[in-house]
Order: sequence, then structure tokens, then C-alpha cells
Amino acid sequence: MEVLKVSARSYPNSVAGAIASVMRENGSVEVQAVGAGAANQAIKAIAVARGYLAPVGVDLICYPAFASVEIDGENRTAIRLICEGR
Repeated sequence: MEVLKVSARSYPNSVAGAIASVMRENGSVEVQAVGAGAANQAIKAIAVARGYLAPVGVDLICYPAFASVEIDGENRTAIRLICEGR
């Protein structure tokens, strides 16, 4: 499954386009965010991506999960949003 990493400085519309593109190609995508700002941008991007995918008959659903990632030699907890179509 392809992983899209989102930061607090990511543009939700750009991330939404990437989510929609990967969903059309693979049928699923994982969106990963570390921190409150990044999680906020990721959620907004998923909401926009639902609008992009709805006209082609894809209902985007997400399952939240946690992941441990290493950033600059330090372990951090990330939120993983596993997105699939139904």
C-alpha cells in the first residue's frame, strides 16, 4: 500500500489530488501524519478527496491507526489513516 506523508505545511488540495490519484490506481492508500497540524491537514485532504472521488462512484472510507516512526533519530507516534473505496 502506498504511503503519503503529510506535514503541517502540506496543502490539502494537493494532498487530496494525490489521494484520489493513488485511489484510482491502487484502490487504497495510507495517509501518515505526525503532529496535530499535520493530522489537521490530512483530515482536510481526505474530506476534499471524497469530493474528487464521489463522481466516479468511489465512496472513500478511512480507518485510523497508530504507527511508530523514526524522525531525526527519535521515535515518534504517527497517525495512520488507511483509506479504501467501497
